[in-house]
Amino acid sequence: MRIRLISGDPFLSKLCREVLLGFKGREWDFGMIPSVEHDRGADLLIWDLQPEMHLPQNPDFDPRRKNIFLIGRKQVGELQRRLLPSGCSIVLKPVNPVLLRALVEETLAHFETRERSREIAEQLRLERDEMLQHLLQANLRLQEYDQDRTNFLAHSVHDVRAPLVAVQGYCALLLEGQLGILNPEQTKVLERMQRSIKRLARLTSGMFQMSVGPHSQRRPPSKIGDIQACVSQAVHEVTPVAESKQIELRVDVVAPPEALQFDEMQIEQVLVNLLDNACRFTPRKGLIEILARSVFWDRRCPNLTEDVNSDRRETPSHQDNAYRVEIRDSGPGVPPADLERIFDEYTTDSATYEWSRAGLGLAICRQIIHAHHGVVFAESHGQGATFVFMLPYAGKMGQPQATTSPSQYVSAGFTG
Repeated sequence: MRIRLISGDPFLSKLCREVLLGFKGREWDFGMIPSVEHDRGADLLIWDLQPEMHLPQNPDFDPRRKNIFLIGRKQVGELQRRLLPSGCSIVLKPVNPVLLRALVEETLAHFETRERSREIAEQLRLERDEMLQHLLQANLRLQEYDQDRTNFLAHSVHDVRAPLVAVQGYCALLLEGQLGILNPEQTKVLERMQRSIKRLARLTSGMFQMSVGPHSQRRPPSKIGDIQACVSQAVHEVTPVAESKQIELRVDVVAPPEALQFDEMQIEQVLVNLLDNACRFTPRKGLIEILARSVFWDRRCPNLTEDVNSDRRETPSHQDNAYRVEIRDSGPGVPPADLERIFDEYTTDSATYEWSRAGLGLAICRQIIHAHHGVVFAESHGQGATFVFMLPYAGKMGQPQATTSPSQYVSAGFTG
């Protein structure tokens, strides 16, 4: 710490030096200067105020620097009125060495604390920069691992497809009777095997799409599809599972009034995934409803499930521009915190353990629907869950971004 005595008195300089020599192990630099103009950044100024010494009317004291005034008793009042700022101390002459030592020690402690704070701040800054570099490196590693995982998944799914196709072909040969006559029980078992193989084939296809989908630009489907046929086939495939739990399946599908363009295999996969998910969470002797019809879709507001005829756009048109499919179940419902996360590929920390086991099926559904420029989302109001996806009619609305959150859309609802 730099200490300067503003004085011309050698005796006072000696007294200050003797006081400072009592601080063993403390670093200080002491010197005597004739006036404050000779100061070069002292941390403590000791002013030897003489009666003839003139001070400025409004001195600007540096708040970071301490000041000790050595003064005669008759000058105290005037000094206090004129310039005594906070953080300054007064010592009456003749100077008491004990008092001077106490004031200097207080200043030394303050200075050391400030220096220690600076060192700590600098150390924290260095540690922050080092931590940031580690975070950047970790983020880079995570990106590399994600690419490795994606590549591994794509190659693995590709390798699994070949034996699946072979097994499916052998099952078809057996069921057609080309390898011998089967009894009813054998036929029933083979049919179950074939359904499981188809399901596994769809899953591998969806996994492959997930592995390459984000990195490839796919054109929207241009082929007209039959949504009623897709619903019928999906219901047919999940009927054995529903029957095993005595679940009632109700279907209410209104044919679209105009052509609807979509990939039938992919939309069928979406329906099977959603129905299979509903069967999983619907209790025994429960109910699953499939409802589908044409609706008006305004994408500027949050999801709506009522008020179908309300005008939500600036234009007066109420014309249906999308086709909505709902799958409702009588299960326990979805916790509100999970409604937007259950479609995520990496969702494993669900508040409800059961929903954390929904698998990749919902993530595959979202990717397929987004590729069709549609939207898929879930609704739950206490009892049961409703999964909805909407497909736009060609030319009825602009193409949305596939990654847009469903909460930015409006979906007109209907009741069965």
